[in-house]
Amino acid sequence: MSDSLNKEQIKDLLPHREPMLLIDELINIKKLKSATAIVNVKKDSFFFQGHFPGEPVMPGVLIVEAFGQAAAALTAAGIDKKTYENKLVFLMTVDKARFRSPVIPDCRLELNIEAIRSHGRVWKYQGEAIVNGKKMADAQWAATIVDKRNN
Repeated sequence: MSDSLNKEQIKDLLPHREPMLLIDELINIKKLKSATAIVNVKKDSFFFQGHFPGEPVMPGVLIVEAFGQAAAALTAAGIDKKTYENKLVFLMTVDKARFRSPVIPDCRLELNIEAIRSHGRVWKYQGEAIVNGKKMADAQWAATIVDKRNN
């Protein structure tokens, strides 16, 4: 496995698509242990239109969503492709989320994530959101791997 994934490779692992695919790259991958996701926060991102006009701030729930996407990509990249086929990763819980400073347009948001425990299909993670070396947010969360519904 490569120690990085670009956006197209991430699309092969996650069901998310624009505008909800938030992570642009996954770097420094340590298989099933940790990685850094890169989110290029652009001034024309869909959420800035209404959050907030004249004072754009990335919504905290989208930072948490990006944490979840990074964790799902880390997990999907680390397990056997056949095992992950026809599976989805769903967020189960978010704990100890703290938002320390607003994330504003035209920055590189780095999400340093770590898998801290797994038990069967349930994984627990923690992460920090960093801009220019400053911690913007942190959280712990759990996710589960489930079978895709046949629609």
